[in-house]
Amino acid sequence: MAATASSYSITMRLHTAPDHGVVGTVATTIAEGGGVVTAIDVAESRHDRLVVDVTCSASDQGHSEDLVRAVEGIAGVEVHKVSDRTFLLHIGGKIKVESKVPLRTRDDLSMAYTPGVGRVSMAIHDNPEDVRRLTIKGNSVAVVTDGSAVLGLGNIGPGAALPVMEGKAALFKRFADIDAWPICLASQDTDEIVRAVEMIAPGFGGINLEDIAAPRCFEIERRLRESLDIPVFHDDQHGTAIVVLAALTNALRCVKKTLPTVRIVVSGAGAAGTAIVTLLLAAGAHDVVVVDRAGALAAGDDTLPPAQAELALATNPRATTGSLQEVLVGADVFIGVSAPGILAPEWIADMAPDSVVFALANPDPEVDPAAAAKYAAVVASGRSDYPNQINNVLAFPGVFRGLLDARAEDVTVDMLLRAAEALAKIVSDEELNASFIIPSVFHPDVAKRVAAAISGKEV
Repeated sequence: MAATASSYSITMRLHTAPDHGVVGTVATTIAEGGGVVTAIDVAESRHDRLVVDVTCSASDQGHSEDLVRAVEGIAGVEVHKVSDRTFLLHIGGKIKVESKVPLRTRDDLSMAYTPGVGRVSMAIHDNPEDVRRLTIKGNSVAVVTDGSAVLGLGNIGPGAALPVMEGKAALFKRFADIDAWPICLASQDTDEIVRAVEMIAPGFGGINLEDIAAPRCFEIERRLRESLDIPVFHDDQHGTAIVVLAALTNALRCVKKTLPTVRIVVSGAGAAGTAIVTLLLAAGAHDVVVVDRAGALAAGDDTLPPAQAELALATNPRATTGSLQEVLVGADVFIGVSAPGILAPEWIADMAPDSVVFALANPDPEVDPAAAAKYAAVVASGRSDYPNQINNVLAFPGVFRGLLDARAEDVTVDMLLRAAEALAKIVSDEELNASFIIPSVFHPDVAKRVAAAISGKEV
């Protein structure tokens, strides 16, 4: 039975016979079905019935439906209503705008709005640099998507992407006190996206590109970096790369290997894979082979699209060819940002001794982490129910905090390297082990250490 998760948590409102023993039967039935009961509340007690709210976690939607059917089969129990707690959390959205200043009196209004605000507007007109100091621009980020590559869900469009962008904005606020807005564009045309972002840019201190499919995302980022005077950061690329490099740095510390000497196989030549490879090479890696559906990317392959051809030129120094299974033989590190279930656990046995496996496809990884751990010395994934979760929230809040604090106009490779180094160093020598190569997203020092590395200021 797969592990349960809070994202598949439900509350069943039950009408039962006035026998508290029935409640125990409900809890036992859920446990026997593989669910985890997290709360039982008696909402109403009468002489002829009980009204009971039972909250439990399941492993997926199908499992939660199975648990409901099992409870419905108990004599003396009626399932009156089922609430999905994840959907309840999203009702009305997850973010809101609040005023930072009191608006209680006529004087308050005259300063926050007309006529007083006109003086501030003219001051900015006379000295445009003051816009960051006198408006929200100095602490604001636009989270921009076209809905073309949302999580592991694919091209689901801007409306369906909005809950994810809201979540991103909530994370910005929680971990770096940055005010972020979800901007979901009704276009997947590169020119239209670039122009739309250029037009809204005056109101923001930074642009976070999110869930835009490759290769379109590469051109969008490049063009916006050329045309805007505020930093543009594609989190699916660079946020992922920062956290992967930090985690790999510590994983190699565990197995006493170094980045310049290891052989690395990266599965996935999209946005994340390209950025990871680029940052690994900048950090000193020498032997990196990228694999896609057709096998290892190699220079001189005329069938490769431009982005992959460029990636092939920068990698695969031994001109390796073949499938993922073939390329993995003798490799020290596997990094997957591709598709679920493509790596058979037993293939890891053919890798070098003390191998490192990062299976980062979401929501289902390239290989089951528990199965991979039978062969690899260090295993990481994107999942929260296993050790060593590679999560972008370790990077992007601190990155933008540093960029905004420094009033940066661009994002450099050197910044990304410093951020990865700072993140890796949060795990001390005493804490470091194969099950703890990366700090928790709730570690209080993560965002401020990354921010300091980006801005060049001391914590």
